[in-house]
Amino acid sequence: MQWIIENIVEVILIIGVVLLIVEVAVLGFSTFFLFFAGLAAVSTALIMWAGLVPETWLYALFSTAVFTLIYAALLWKRLSAMQQDVDTTRAKSDLIGHSFVLPEDVIVTKPLQEKPVYQFSGIDWRLDAQNDLVAGTIVEVKQADVGVLIIDAKQAVN
Repeated sequence: MQWIIENIVEVILIIGVVLLIVEVAVLGFSTFFLFFAGLAAVSTALIMWAGLVPETWLYALFSTAVFTLIYAALLWKRLSAMQQDVDTTRAKSDLIGHSFVLPEDVIVTKPLQEKPVYQFSGIDWRLDAQNDLVAGTIVEVKQADVGVLIIDAKQAVN
């Protein structure tokens, strides 16, 4: 505890770096508050180290609060605009192109919860299609969504 009191600059710098790491690595840069607070803590530590601000907890808290507001005002629009640029391309899946024999009929008009289930790789996948498909048809996965495989007939079984 005594070390924390005697080494305020180092403590504030560590807190700032930890906040930046949590924001970027753990939260994926989704909330900006920790980013602004982390930058503010690092800035406060630097100006205290340079001797521009006295090394007290009161000045540290006040300086961190002021820097947080300044960084938020300066960077908010740019960072929020950066989040608006979303890539809508589908991720490539190893399931696409996988072929198997259809265990049950797939009827397009049925609700998804009533469609057949196919177990693959330890997961129960609901099967959906653009056209009605009969059991025994060899099908191929065309698209993989969350818990749902979109399939199409590859060839009919005789």
